Amino acid sequence: MKRINPNYFTRTTWKRKLTLALSTALLAASLTGFAGKVEAAQPYSSYWHPSTLLEWSPSTDKDAPFNRGTVELKADRIQGDKTNPNAKSEAKVISLASMYPSTSGAPSQGSEKFHTYTFSFWQYVDKLVMWGGSAGEGLIVPPSADVIDVAHKNGVPVYGTVFLPQREHGGKIEWMHDLLQQRDDGTFPVADKLIEAAQYYGFDGWFINQETQGGTPQDAAKMAEFLTYLQNAKTPGMEVIWYDSMVDTGPVSWQGALTDRNKMFFQNGEQRVSDSMFLDFRWQSNVNSLLNSPGKAKELGRSPYDLYAGIDVEARGYQGNYNWPILFPSGKEAPVSLGIYRPDWAYNSSETQEEFMEKEHIFWVGQHKNPQNTQLPAGTSPLAWRGIANDIVDKSVLTGSEFLTHFNTGNGHMFAINGKVMRDKDWSNRSLQDILPTWRWITETKGDGAALVPSFDFSKSYYGGSSLKVAGSMSQGAATHIKLYKAQLPVQATTEISLIYQDNSNAAKVKVGLAFSDAPDKYEFFEPKKWEKSGEQQDWKQGSVRLNQYAGRTITGISLQFEAGAPIDDYSANIGRLAVTQVNDKAKKPGDVTGLQVIENDFRDSIYGDARLSWNAPKKDSDVLYYQIYRVHPDGNYELMGMTGNDVYYVPEMKRLDKEKSTKMVVIPINRQYEAGKASAVSFDWPEYPKPVAAFEADKTLIAPGETVQFTDLSSEVTEAWSWSFPGGQPEQSSERHPKVAYHEEGTYEVTLIAKNIVGENEVKKQLITVTKEAANGIGNLALGKTATASSYVNEKEAPAFALDGNSKSKWCAVGEGPHAITVDLGSARKISEFVIKHAEAGGEPAAFNTRAFTIQLSSDGEQWDNVVSINDNTKGVSKHAIGLTEARYARLQVEKPTQGGDTAARIYEFEVFGLK
Repeated sequence: MKRINPNYFTRTTWKRKLTLALSTALLAASLTGFAGKVEAAQPYSSYWHPSTLLEWSPSTDKDAPFNRGTVELKADRIQGDKTNPNAKSEAKVISLASMYPSTSGAPSQGSEKFHTYTFSFWQYVDKLVMWGGSAGEGLIVPPSADVIDVAHKNGVPVYGTVFLPQREHGGKIEWMHDLLQQRDDGTFPVADKLIEAAQYYGFDGWFINQETQGGTPQDAAKMAEFLTYLQNAKTPGMEVIWYDSMVDTGPVSWQGALTDRNKMFFQNGEQRVSDSMFLDFRWQSNVNSLLNSPGKAKELGRSPYDLYAGIDVEARGYQGNYNWPILFPSGKEAPVSLGIYRPDWAYNSSETQEEFMEKEHIFWVGQHKNPQNTQLPAGTSPLAWRGIANDIVDKSVLTGSEFLTHFNTGNGHMFAINGKVMRDKDWSNRSLQDILPTWRWITETKGDGAALVPSFDFSKSYYGGSSLKVAGSMSQGAATHIKLYKAQLPVQATTEISLIYQDNSNAAKVKVGLAFSDAPDKYEFFEPKKWEKSGEQQDWKQGSVRLNQYAGRTITGISLQFEAGAPIDDYSANIGRLAVTQVNDKAKKPGDVTGLQVIENDFRDSIYGDARLSWNAPKKDSDVLYYQIYRVHPDGNYELMGMTGNDVYYVPEMKRLDKEKSTKMVVIPINRQYEAGKASAVSFDWPEYPKPVAAFEADKTLIAPGETVQFTDLSSEVTEAWSWSFPGGQPEQSSERHPKVAYHEEGTYEVTLIAKNIVGENEVKKQLITVTKEAANGIGNLALGKTATASSYVNEKEAPAFALDGNSKSKWCAVGEGPHAITVDLGSARKISEFVIKHAEAGGEPAAFNTRAFTIQLSSDGEQWDNVVSINDNTKGVSKHAIGLTEARYARLQVEKPTQGGDTAARIYEFEVFGLK
């Protein structure tokens, strides 16, 4: 696959403006070095190089328990009926999606952000690869716990990635040899660890992508042996997916088809080498080879649908052109299956969650956002996007005797429990996503007027962060029928359907529609006759209907119908819960949680703290679906911190309230019908309440007489009062938090800040402000266009000169072990007052890649260096560092920690040195 440098594993994504940040984003450091926000207890998803994987063990990795999936793969997924005549029943879909903006820094159990990649069109996906890996972070990336959970819940197996990059993007042939090392007994130690990781974390296999040049025929043979061992050695059923890159003689040569050159990685006689092969995108310009692939697969005794013809949607998504007539010929079955590379384009190209959901809907269902209507206007290019639903039959996991949904998308601006908001802050956790409607959206109308419009509503929820909203105007006698779910639910004498909803009119009726296998196109409608108040606030209606007279039939479709008994100008209904259950099969009361303990805390400034919790899960037959985790406030109110199906949970940073000495945490088990069990509690103690730490910055430190300086307080949050001293300034004293001060006389001036609270006070004093008539001639970037050298750089397009060119779209990039350093020669001794560094985010990359720790040094001769700025916890995309006026010819930026996570690549878009022109 084609990529840019080792900064990440994409080609164009980060050239678009992204507003991504780690869920544990850290506060920026101040000029004075005041400690920023640190959440050392935050568990992150794993990533390794082959050598570090060999050193990994779940017994010594304290994050490992947080990365375990808790949902077993639902294996009885059913294929739906064709919603349009074009859909193919044999072809499958594999999705290669980056579920996080970077390999490192991916939180294990969700985040405190709402705008996240909460993918939800699982009905069109048969396999999901958690795409990731980079030379600077790690090459081996298992799927995170939340991805495992949500994929398995939807019947989709999920795979980790083994990525060996091209040399120009940081790849090393040694890494391939590390991967393929073999013991004397023929076993492969790295393969054994890959198997161990898949078994421990609970996912289904590995996607192997070997694109490092320099392989030999011996390497190719060893790779095929490695794949065979990985698939068959110890884990029956664990799948291996091979990417069409390496060929039989060893080099990387993308075929875009199954050929004699790559078949050895797919099938070897009677021996299956890999379960599937992702064919490179080149098939679109070499269609004959692709069309020969089904025959080649059959020669090998394999299904052609084990081959996935790839389309690359990373750059343009549904705005690109793709060779659909070849892949999905009209009136014929598809020759092979479909592989989609980077459908997360819908998220990466969006500024808001609403934009993402709109783009994702069009991507999967088409411009009309109705899987029954995917037709494009006459004259449209046959290569234009028509939505995956046009060509792929949907699938569903609604089987068995029970189904329940709250239409929870897995993120929200709040979290409600039985209608009561228990959390009013943003969150996301894909593990908590419900099974969402199979069809989005199929609406039918009766009577006059337009159909009501269905959508997800994040302002109202019965359980979770969202509900199904249906809104619009209705004329008298009109009805809107919304088909929602494909199902295969046998009806027993004890089966009932239930609904919880609220609406804004008594003139409307809400009914549940059911289609049965003996008449799949006919829906029968049921209105609960006994509506009761429901929810903690009693503002929801709940009703149910027994289906005993339909016993022996099978439900194949579930819908809702909204009927108007009178005209309604602005009708709105929120569906909070829809369920099919058995009245004689009530969920057991969940067993008690025991052994609850706080296994780790991290505190910042003694007023912020996080916690890792663990407990003993009840026995498996105790019917626990989730655990709710609460913080109990000093006033006794409960705040929901999150939910998990695991027996460990990370509680993100909490702010100390009312100088509390200890905080109680409560865990409550929830059964499969969302009924609560007995609460268990544990407390942790806070450190002694602290006195302040004084810190500040100035917007400029070099000025002409008569100019004004804006001072900004950066003292610790416990500060309650400020006392400033500005000798030579006007005013000379101030108690404001962020004062402005004018200086009229030339000279160098000291600034003092005393930060105070009830516990004590702290002082910081700096010789900082220089006033000179020379400044009237202007202050400029002295480094612009000057000569730069660096400890290393990736290639000529990311050389050190690009950090001094004034273009925030070009950069200096260095990989490998640090520290990395860039040095600028200003040409002669200059008077320097400030530095501005534009980090990764300023160039359009994720905030996760912003430089974390660095030092700025100055020198007169390039030999003896003085540290003038030392930062340990930066998170900003653009950081500014003013200093007292200092004369020097050379400036050096030394990068100690290049990113917020484990990526070792430094990315500096601009290193600006400001001083007197």
